Amino acid sequence: MLTLHVVGDSISQHYGPYLQQYLGSRWAYSRKEGMPGEPTEPNGANGGDSALALRYLRACQEGSLRWDYLLVNCGLHDLRTDALTGRKQVAPDVYALNVHEIMTCARDLAPQVIWVRTTPVVDAIHNARQQTFQRFAADVDAYNTIADAIVAANGVPGIDLFTFTRNLGDDVFLDHVHYTENVRQLQAAFIAGWLGAHMQA
Repeated sequence: MLTLHVVGDSISQHYGPYLQQYLGSRWAYSRKEGMPGEPTEPNGANGGDSALALRYLRACQEGSLRWDYLLVNCGLHDLRTDALTGRKQVAPDVYALNVHEIMTCARDLAPQVIWVRTTPVVDAIHNARQQTFQRFAADVDAYNTIADAIVAANGVPGIDLFTFTRNLGDDVFLDHVHYTENVRQLQAAFIAGWLGAHMQA
């Protein structure tokens, strides 16, 4: 049985149960559930921004955890923009450094690392429904572009969940950035299909 571990934001939390279902009995599915050695880590199953994802992966290294496949995503938290100052939660240059280090750690944890591109944001929808911070589609494009280059340079394949989800249209959101159950199922099916095809290649 192949082991698959997922480190990602709330989008991956939502499609995760469907992904586990679609992968079937051939796979042993798991995901980030807090920080190893820190049972009260407040982010729980959420992979958060690139700094938190990196800290988690380093803790997994220290704990000698290993999997066959490691599915990683971060970016949606990084590009959060303070509504008053315009400051990003994680600046693009720091995000680039973090993703580079994430690749190094991830390849030590699994022989097959897969990157999942950050899902879309619709400015008018997100920023009308979320007042604490803002997100912008242009930043999603910029952060995805940064990650794409680093991931490719490391020889890590990527799942383009961004384009898949964008092609479903704008009537897909449950709130400012999360998706309806139907969309979550479609995202999971897309990822499961990608994994199946990748194994056959």
